[in-house]
Amino acid sequence: MPENLLLVIAGVLITSTMCQWLAWRLKLPGIVFLLIAGIMAGPILGLLAPEKIMGAFFFPFVSLSVAIILFEGSLTLRFQEIRGLGTVVQKMVSIGMLVTWVITALAARYAVGLSWEISLLFGAIATVSGPTVIVPMLRTIRPTSSISNILRWEGIIIDPIGAGFAVLVYEFVISGTGQEALGHTLLTFGKMLLVGGAVGATCGYLFGIVIRNHWLPIFLHNLGALTLVIVSFIASNALQHESGLITVTILGIWLANMKNVEVQEILDFKENISILLISVLFIMLSARLDIQELIGLGWGVVFLFLAIQFLARPLNIMISSLGSKLTWPERHMLAWIAPRGIVAAAISALFAVQLEKAGVADANLLVPLTFFIIIVTVVLQSMTARPIALWLKVAEPDPRGFLIIGANSVARAVARALTDNKITVLLADTEWENVSKAKIDGLPAYFGNPISEHANRHIDLVGIGRVLTICPYENINAAAVMHFRMELGNENVFTMPKSQTNGLEGQRLSVQRQGSLLFGNELTYSLMASALSKNGEIRTTTLTEKFDFKTFLERHQQRGVVPLFALRPDGKIHVFSDNRQISPKPEWTIIYLLVQGDKVEEKIHEQITDGNSVRKISK
Repeated sequence: MPENLLLVIAGVLITSTMCQWLAWRLKLPGIVFLLIAGIMAGPILGLLAPEKIMGAFFFPFVSLSVAIILFEGSLTLRFQEIRGLGTVVQKMVSIGMLVTWVITALAARYAVGLSWEISLLFGAIATVSGPTVIVPMLRTIRPTSSISNILRWEGIIIDPIGAGFAVLVYEFVISGTGQEALGHTLLTFGKMLLVGGAVGATCGYLFGIVIRNHWLPIFLHNLGALTLVIVSFIASNALQHESGLITVTILGIWLANMKNVEVQEILDFKENISILLISVLFIMLSARLDIQELIGLGWGVVFLFLAIQFLARPLNIMISSLGSKLTWPERHMLAWIAPRGIVAAAISALFAVQLEKAGVADANLLVPLTFFIIIVTVVLQSMTARPIALWLKVAEPDPRGFLIIGANSVARAVARALTDNKITVLLADTEWENVSKAKIDGLPAYFGNPISEHANRHIDLVGIGRVLTICPYENINAAAVMHFRMELGNENVFTMPKSQTNGLEGQRLSVQRQGSLLFGNELTYSLMASALSKNGEIRTTTLTEKFDFKTFLERHQQRGVVPLFALRPDGKIHVFSDNRQISPKPEWTIIYLLVQGDKVEEKIHEQITDGNSVRKISK
């Protein structure tokens, strides 16, 4: 049996990794492929039976996994950021969530014929969406920034809030069954809130004090946080049944908003665990599905879906957007997109077992009904959202902006030149000093690893279609190029080497990059940094019939000039690189580096101003 269990674990891990890679490659939510894999391995082929293999450990594993996932989601909720959001998002995760709950519960009761208890609980579970399904969809849709920001932040906030609300409804259902009086029901409800909130706040405050005073070494922060989440979850449940999820949610929010407590490394660590748990959990949960039970739900589930998609969601958006500046096409687009994700699947499985043990009617239908809504919303909206966005004219046109990896002095100089010409830019750097200087200069900047899961959730790539790696660290450049070339294409990813490389080293870096050399073969990060530090400037000039591109190069040749970008009158911008031929025309604007320092000019002059090099750069 242990050997079989190890084989199953290995198979699930390999399958989950392949599913996540395929989802990333095709720019679709990962749960689509995880769901297919789970159904194939479970009910169809009979290769995976989680409860038989894992035994009594299966549901504790599900419970702990949901706790960790919710903690990671709540760790991203900072009150300062939420206050900065529009009232639309705030209404969507409060009043709008309640509207969705009521309509979904009524539809489950009268369209499918579920008991009131299960209808109320299913309605609460159906309010949960989450960034794991929203973010991949937004990459494909590429809607306007207002739509993208609203959906992205709704997904982040509704995850822990909606899950916590589902726990509250579950407790209400459990405590209200049988002959229990309403007073006892409300008492149980209040005890869950009290215990969950008290344990979560206390643990969050104490752990924050430990981090703030450096009583725990940095390399133990991740281990300490994971241990605290598990222990507090178990302790809270021991004090009050099913209060653990409230505890871990409060714990994450408290840490995220505590002053002088850095949780970025903890968040990065938890994101990696969450991806693993989400992948494994979804395969195992979908493997438990009873296909016949799902089919047996009948046509009532179709009416339930129609009520959720065409009544609950539109009414949510209509109420939440009252008084906002959103256009009607933007509101229509928001009303169409609301896929359900892994948290809904995990919570439904967790609650269903407990409700079946408690003898609640129709508890066995909770999981297949939830999975049906997940399947339909994810598949339908993934396939139709982009055409609908184009039809409503709320999809971004050909993205012209740049994501610049690095916020150092060179990257900031390039970003300023682009923004001065009304080109969208976003800087990303792992050094806070660089990010801080960029923000002081009025440049948008992201602090963190640009290829992390946190970046996937928080970096808004709307309007951005190209990546420039301007960083002195080759490993960061190579990783960024390999990450973004699959999403944006090799032709839209450019990298600037730190210095000139020859021989095997140059070949190795070329293989790693698989991108175009930014601003040509000759200009490196070191040379450009030196030029800018010795009175070098990035300037712009507009070509005319008399002052064409050839004349421009000849006039500045003696002083050292490197063309960087060519901006057309219609707003489209071209990047000068080692393998791209550009022929600027009259009325085009050239953004270029002008070398003015003595020593730097002499050094760069040797590489960028001889006839062959100038012709190569100007291609």
